[in-house]
Amino acid sequence: MKVLIVHAHNEPRSFNSALKDCAVEQLSGAGHEVQVSDLYAMNWNPVASAADFGCRANPDYLVYALEQRHNFEAGTIAPDIAAEIAKVQWCDLLILNFPLYWFSEPAILKGWIDRVMISGVFYGGKRIYDRGGMRGKRALVSLTLGGREHMFGPQAIHGDIHTLLRPLLQGSLAYCGFEVLPPFIGYHVPYVSAEARAQILADYGQHLQALDDQQPLVFPSMDDFDDRLMPLQR
Repeated sequence: MKVLIVHAHNEPRSFNSALKDCAVEQLSGAGHEVQVSDLYAMNWNPVASAADFGCRANPDYLVYALEQRHNFEAGTIAPDIAAEIAKVQWCDLLILNFPLYWFSEPAILKGWIDRVMISGVFYGGKRIYDRGGMRGKRALVSLTLGGREHMFGPQAIHGDIHTLLRPLLQGSLAYCGFEVLPPFIGYHVPYVSAEARAQILADYGQHLQALDDQQPLVFPSMDDFDDRLMPLQR
């Protein structure tokens, strides 16, 4: 298996970085090929702008998604974007590893999604969900947060964690055709003991070893909708 880990934490000695290192060790040790895009170490530019395009289809008015498509086909998209697209096309499994910021991913990772998951390659028209450009690939989210596990759930104060992560799990990954595996979450990590952190790492290692046994999350299938994307009457 070919694995791309996109890592978004600004401290190399953080526990979140230890999760990334655990994934590299476990997956490489199992014989898989692993690449890491460490966004902070790369000084990744998260800002989607006209500077991403070397040859504008419309120099007078920027429609970012249309320029993504045009410039990728023309070979004039920014080199940093092209390099990351190639990594995603190469991989069988994409892992997004990050700390939760304000119920979401850090801005640097959101900017990676904005700039890399381009129209025409990852999605386009009715090429979405199980017909998306990344169909056949899997995606896994691994994240750390400060809250306790009991704070997340249907009746919990913050609500269900999958609902909280829906813009990422469904709106980005599943939308582009990835088969999305259940996320791995390290709870309360700034406040727990070294022993508890070691257990989280051990649990993550087991999670990675059991990827083939995990049931993907369920998202819409295009077979259940008509040409107008209205639900079919069964």
